[in-house]
Amino acid sequence: MVSAETLLFVDWGTTNRRAWLVGPGGRVLEEHADARGILSVEPGGWDAAVAELRHVFEDVEPRLTLMTGMVGSNRGWADVGYVPCPAGIGDLVAKLHWVEADAVAIVPGVCLREPPRADVMRGEEVQVLGAVAAGLLPPDGLVCHPGTHTKWIEVADGRIVGFRTVMTGELYALLSKHSILSDLLAGEAADGPAFREGVEHGLGNCDLTAELFQIRARVLLGEAAREDAASYASGLLIGADLRAGLGRTRHDVVHVVGRPDLTALYAAALDQTGRRAERLDGDRAVLAGLQRLAETVL
Repeated sequence: MVSAETLLFVDWGTTNRRAWLVGPGGRVLEEHADARGILSVEPGGWDAAVAELRHVFEDVEPRLTLMTGMVGSNRGWADVGYVPCPAGIGDLVAKLHWVEADAVAIVPGVCLREPPRADVMRGEEVQVLGAVAAGLLPPDGLVCHPGTHTKWIEVADGRIVGFRTVMTGELYALLSKHSILSDLLAGEAADGPAFREGVEHGLGNCDLTAELFQIRARVLLGEAAREDAASYASGLLIGADLRAGLGRTRHDVVHVVGRPDLTALYAAALDQTGRRAERLDGDRAVLAGLQRLAETVL
């Protein structure tokens, strides 16, 4: 059933997928989240994967479906490329990839080319630019988007003018599953003395690969508690993340956008640098971005 009153917004990542059925004025009617990221879709299986998603919403056919994230990568439904920095909402709209004319579109990513530096993002640009357009973020400032690949994004005059990616989340996942530290990192990382000690070391030193092994050695020799290992390791990696992300900027306020559990840890770490963190939920930001894009298109 086609509904002129509804929109479908999808944030389709590597391992997870989130979707919202949205009514007039951006009101969320239904939402859905699962582990059906792009890696779960077999070659040639995209039509079935999209049909499965629509079935979740009782086969409502929305007026417009907008998708962001890794669904637009070379591993996704279609490789939609990148918009170069500086990039604003209008640049994303101009490069929308229409899978079905006037009905289903995938948002492009954003790229940075500053030889020898090069960087790319997919999904974070929608959150940041949408949040700016909705007044949730200022038009000028520094945004930290923690996650598998943390993004440090510089915004000026409402446009993304530069960014840097740090592989913090992916590194922690690899260490906790496939390294000599895996048994020590099975617990939950939390803010506290061990976490803050790790942050302090990561901020002040460039010996990350050596310090990671020290986590194991100190536990084996009784110099550190096993139950503190995950928090210390998380703090160490986040401290190194901040060292890389803040190194080129002079912002006193950092806007941290993403999952509440992650933004809380990054806010605690930023506090140790003397900067103030302003937190914004990632779901709220991505909805704001996709709503803004939809309003521009319709």
